[in-house]
Amino acid sequence: MVGSTSGIELPDWGRIRAGRGRLRGLRLIHTHLAGEGLTRDDLTDLALLRLDAVVSIETREDGLPGLAHAGSLCPANDDGRTTEKLPPCHPAEFDFDFSVWIRDLENELARVTATHETEAGERAILVSVTAGRDRETLEMHVEELRELARAAGVQVVDVVTQTRPKVDPRTVIGAGKLSDLVIRCFQNDIDLVIFDQDMTPAQARNLSERMELRVIDRTQLILDIFAQRATTGDGKLQVELAQLRYRMPRLAQRADLSLSRLAGGIGGRGPGETKLESDRRRVRDRITRLEREAKRLTQQREGRRRKRGRRGVPVLSIVGYTNAGKSTLLRSLTQSDVHVEDKMFATLDPVSRRLRFPREREVIITDTVGFIRDLPEDLVAAFHATLEELRDASLLLHVVDAASPDLDRRIKAVRDVLGELGLDQKPELLVFNQIDRLEPGEAEILADRYGAIAVSALEGIGLRELLSRAEEILWQDETLAPGEEERFADLAAQSG
Repeated sequence: MVGSTSGIELPDWGRIRAGRGRLRGLRLIHTHLAGEGLTRDDLTDLALLRLDAVVSIETREDGLPGLAHAGSLCPANDDGRTTEKLPPCHPAEFDFDFSVWIRDLENELARVTATHETEAGERAILVSVTAGRDRETLEMHVEELRELARAAGVQVVDVVTQTRPKVDPRTVIGAGKLSDLVIRCFQNDIDLVIFDQDMTPAQARNLSERMELRVIDRTQLILDIFAQRATTGDGKLQVELAQLRYRMPRLAQRADLSLSRLAGGIGGRGPGETKLESDRRRVRDRITRLEREAKRLTQQREGRRRKRGRRGVPVLSIVGYTNAGKSTLLRSLTQSDVHVEDKMFATLDPVSRRLRFPREREVIITDTVGFIRDLPEDLVAAFHATLEELRDASLLLHVVDAASPDLDRRIKAVRDVLGELGLDQKPELLVFNQIDRLEPGEAEILADRYGAIAVSALEGIGLRELLSRAEEILWQDETLAPGEEERFADLAAQSG
């Protein structure tokens, strides 16, 4: 390859010998006219192409070679070094057996890979860009992304953040940070890179091609969690619909490693035009069939809601941010066996139970899928039918994790989704849950400030007051008959 003073254009070597824990089997040796040693571009090529080594040779004014600068990638180390640079010397003075050196390096990389293969879950690095956000907000977003990864069964190995006014339109992060990210993935035997920012199809394609790894964004991660948790036919249908809608504009990507298992991947490098059009047609046809089936299920749900409405049974719907303790509250109030897990989106399919109030009154209390900030449009659209159950709610129990450091943002995120669904005018009772994690006295201060009820669904604290307030809202025009106060107290005690 012959370059110019501005650079060298390297060919696309594809996947030649680039397995896990292995280098490319290629060395890049070239000249530098200004005697600048290894440049940032050299080290970027070393990382992105996973070369065995890169060597730059200075060119003297008389045309003879000057000092040679050599560098290579190195395994993970406690010092955080990503590259190993040899002391500059004349090319004739290189004195080491390269074949032995590269064999030892790959043996060390293979040892690290073999160690990681015994660990459970895919190994991932999380990436987030400030994009105008303050540092505190960035840290909260990263922590939430970490929890999402845990819910998906992914092992988070490292976190990479970058401060810049806006995301890079081509690769989300800058070129220097991308080079560093590639080396970190190489050193830590990473399977997956998860970006907090939603990526465009072009960004996903560029990152996948440069990193030769599966690269997904927050939306794909949430879709995978939903796919793991969906148990009913209705839930599975809506998850698949959301996945196909998300995948449709990404079908044209050449080597899209990101659309693999975590996003219900379709795959292969370089599909022909005919295959691409065939894929698109099959996806469109599948979306049409699923939408038709979703419409049929919506009509069935509407029929059930009409029957319930004719019986005049009030409906309490538990809503809130994911992992706020909604299912735990339902289990404590109804003394029923409801699945509870300390993970985001542990509940996907709606769960309904009966709850008896005084005067032989009954309500239906329903647990719904948790909300999250910036809920992807595809998910909102796909689960619109399920969330329509909230339209018949007589009262929304808005559950908030009282110990969350950003409860205001979480409250707003839930209310924004309710507003998108046209449910922002529904009566709402704010419930601060998990007060057992607060310092003494904090729960009362929070409850007074927000006009909320403070409870611990796990410990059964505050449930009597919660039921009392719900009863007042549901039957505010009626009063308890003499003696029913004690029955109500007994009921509240039994429920918590």
